[in-house]
Amino acid sequence: MNTAIPAPVGRTLPATGQRLPAFGLGCAALGNLYAAVSDADAAATLDAAWANGLTYFDTAPYYGHGLSERRLGDWLKAGGGPGAVVSTKVGRGLIPLDGRPAPDHGFVDPAPFAPVFDYGRDAVMRQVEQSLARLGRDRIDIAFVHDIGAMTHGDDHPEVFRAAVEGAFPALAALKSQGVVGAIGIGVNEVAVCLETLAHVDLDAILLAGRYTLLDQSAAAELLTLCERRAVGVIVGGPFNSGILSGGDRYDYAAAPPAIIERVRRLRAICADHGVDLAAAALRYPLRHPAVVSVVAGTRSPAEVRANAAHMAVPVPDALWGALAAEGLIEEAKP
Repeated sequence: MNTAIPAPVGRTLPATGQRLPAFGLGCAALGNLYAAVSDADAAATLDAAWANGLTYFDTAPYYGHGLSERRLGDWLKAGGGPGAVVSTKVGRGLIPLDGRPAPDHGFVDPAPFAPVFDYGRDAVMRQVEQSLARLGRDRIDIAFVHDIGAMTHGDDHPEVFRAAVEGAFPALAALKSQGVVGAIGIGVNEVAVCLETLAHVDLDAILLAGRYTLLDQSAAAELLTLCERRAVGVIVGGPFNSGILSGGDRYDYAAAPPAIIERVRRLRAICADHGVDLAAAALRYPLRHPAVVSVVAGTRSPAEVRANAAHMAVPVPDALWGALAAEGLIEEAKP
């Protein structure tokens, strides 16, 4: 009898045939998110990721105000990651500071630029050109429209969304037709704007952070089913929900509230009963849904990469998922 899910293998984006590894590296930390990382440590982290089979790298101009893209680009130009899959994002232009202090977006000692929202067609064309220069590439494998939605823009969301539908998405479609972009998607933290976008735009992929995890399955009821039907590949970012599922104390970019801490305690206890580390279960859970093509976790050091790689290789008993579902802690997913 089969008692464990085999180690996950890569899946393809249904709309484009682009093959992704089951796990990728999120590069926000390489833009000095919350703490500084040296150029050398960033390169060592990328080396460790590549050595452990994490051949998909997700970045954005926002991460370190260009620093993450530049560090990834330096590594690629130095010969790292031949054939790597790279995704980045549009929607924020980078304006030189010219001596002014950098705005505080959680990045320590970022590059000397200020990110400014702009989803217009011409702006997105410039953003892609600048990203390609920082990455040292002539092609972006997946380009995501970044951080649209009410969570980010509040009352301005309708105007921002219209600008993206009329500007950013047509710009990316034109670049895709030219071969500059391989696939088009959105990179967001909320389910509602994914559904809204799919009602207006044909997407190849959705990068959704934190909404299909052991702590939050809000994407399961409607979005993942729709994506499976529409042949939209879902990449799950933030599988640790900002760190609380891997031993940290943050949940969705803030201090974890007591209810979440208690839920994590229950998850950890049941995982321990089945001989599985909670972090390993957190990495493997999203891949149980057939709409999910890859899971992207952020790391800031080679040690963290190796720890995650070890978790990725852990066989997870089917009985664990059943036990978590029985306790009402997860939605039972189709393996």
